[in-house]
Amino acid sequence: MTHTAVVAGVGPGLGASIVRRFVDEGCQVGLFARSGDYVDELAADLGPDAIGVAVDVTDPDAVREGFETVRDAFGPVDVLVNHASGGAWKGVRDISAEEFDRALDVSARGALHCSQAAVPDMLANDGGTIVFTGATSAVRGRDGAIGFSAGKFAARGMAESMARELGPAGIHVAHVVIDGQIRPPEVDDEPEDNDDEYLDPDAIADSYWHLVEQDRSSWTLELDVRPHVEAF
Repeated sequence: MTHTAVVAGVGPGLGASIVRRFVDEGCQVGLFARSGDYVDELAADLGPDAIGVAVDVTDPDAVREGFETVRDAFGPVDVLVNHASGGAWKGVRDISAEEFDRALDVSARGALHCSQAAVPDMLANDGGTIVFTGATSAVRGRDGAIGFSAGKFAARGMAESMARELGPAGIHVAHVVIDGQIRPPEVDDEPEDNDDEYLDPDAIADSYWHLVEQDRSSWTLELDVRPHVEAF
């Protein structure tokens, strides 16, 4: 089955790996990022099944326009990855109200805007899939990152609420807890002594595709991934 997907918050690393995996599986993908430079370059590299769109996910009008761009190119959207996140790496004594608001705007309100734009397409067709990118901070608040932690907790709650609301209508909502450090793009592919400490972004993207392809009889609500050297 051909899917039309939007990945919101694409950058080097996991976002790019998700897009590449989806395109490799035959999807047509809209790449959202606040700045269009990187996603335009990545889309050009991936070919006609990818389109880069400059979208600030905190702006509901920009999100609606971005989805219209993807629909015009590829048709109704049936897969959404809410991948954008933000947050000042500061604790309660240092973070400003504006920085805290920005963290919630990107991680939670951005996901809301994108979900509200995608769900009507899914309801009008044969359902769909919405995946939220989470983090360790979504289940265990991080010291010195109150904005990031609050945003990720909020997004996790949204995923759980939406799964219960939308599941009966055929929309699979899942939350992925990334419990570890993703291998940065600047780390080369040659094995290193500390290579086991990193999560491979391509391997994580495999898990995202599995969520899209899951049978409706056994949907996953929450998936957590971590390096094998980490204790459970």
